[in-house]
Amino acid sequence: MDIKPGGWSKTKGVDEAALVCYQVKSLVERKTNKIYQEFRAVEYRDETVNGKNYLFKVHVGGPNYIHLFVFQALPCNGGHLELRGVLEDKTKEVPLETFNN
Repeated sequence: MDIKPGGWSKTKGVDEAALVCYQVKSLVERKTNKIYQEFRAVEYRDETVNGKNYLFKVHVGGPNYIHLFVFQALPCNGGHLELRGVLEDKTKEVPLETFNN
């Protein structure tokens, strides 16, 4: 188990966390001003804070990927999702690293 409060996990294949990614698709499209015909989470990292931070690598068609930074509040705080950042023009090989934007 690699859960460390305040520390990012190793990169993982998608599982139930993919649902979090798909729930922010409309926010991503609004932020990037694009409509994604393909939007498939391929891997992620997470960080336990006062809620959970996620970094997602998302395949958006052809050789194109984007990275997402998403925060999910604790259930006792409403469990809401907040899109904190999007990095465009990534490739499959680019590792998931923390970012702010």
